Amino acid sequence: MAHPSLFIDALQYNNWSEEIFQQIQDGGMSAIHVTICYHENFQEMVQNVNDWNDRFETYADKIFLGRTASDVLRAQRDGRTAIFFGFQNCSPIEDDIALVEACYKLGARFMQLTYNNQSLLATGCYEENDSGVTRMGKQVIKEMNRVGLVVDMSHSADHSTMDAIEISERPIAITHANPSFWHPALRNKSNEILKALGESGGMLGFSVYPHHLKDNSSCTLESFCEMIASTADLIGISHIGIGSDLCQNQPDSVVEWMRNGTWTNERDFGEGSAGFAGFPDQPSWFRDNRDFKNIASGLKDVGFSSDDVAAVMGGNWLNFFESSFKKNINNN
Repeated sequence: MAHPSLFIDALQYNNWSEEIFQQIQDGGMSAIHVTICYHENFQEMVQNVNDWNDRFETYADKIFLGRTASDVLRAQRDGRTAIFFGFQNCSPIEDDIALVEACYKLGARFMQLTYNNQSLLATGCYEENDSGVTRMGKQVIKEMNRVGLVVDMSHSADHSTMDAIEISERPIAITHANPSFWHPALRNKSNEILKALGESGGMLGFSVYPHHLKDNSSCTLESFCEMIASTADLIGISHIGIGSDLCQNQPDSVVEWMRNGTWTNERDFGEGSAGFAGFPDQPSWFRDNRDFKNIASGLKDVGFSSDDVAAVMGGNWLNFFESSFKKNINNN
């Protein structure tokens, strides 16, 4: 049965299971960008792709690998979900620019230039000094533009993010973050960044991860949707969507690995703290994919038109996918 609405979520990292895939189908999700890398090298990332290929075979009635915008429409028509791969770090390309195209051919469609730390390409948001996009970073952005791999700056520091917007010949994305005017979390983005993102044709995905929310887990749906309205006024309705950053059913050991990887012998708490080191509780109005419709209802309640609700809930991401995932024919 076809999904009645076009819902796209630009970031999830769940403990994938039959239960969650059923919830995704019940929630009417036509596409989800899933994280398949935090700290993995190329070969480790390939193993994650293999794990997903097993899931595609096991749950073929619910999910399949998405590569193009047309796959989103096929998923909506079939009542399934197109899964798009993305990296929250550039580690799979190691120090070899040739691996950019290899990753794209394996299905990757988004790659962050950094996670929280300095990388070979740019500076993460937890570094004290932000030197901007590096020499290799400039070359990798050019190659990503060529093959159709989206530059994602969700975890990057401000100077690096502005550099990426200016250097990239194709619009970039911040797939999962919120404006800092609403909640001044380190990972949220300034008005300056957001305006530049909108003016360049880029996309912002609003995060429902509690550390990114005003009042954290107690954030209200009304507050969240009013923030979306304010951001639409700031950067334009066509440049916003949802990137929930949902981490459903993950054990706390996973968030510790996200933050620490293999780069430190000390315990880093990231957006948490020593007293609150694990995953925070989701707000009551967004527990899993079946609650995606609550955001649509909330947007209507704060004054969004039906057309604008449809744009934010999936239409804008669909347009971005259409223009972003194709190889740049002007730069073969």
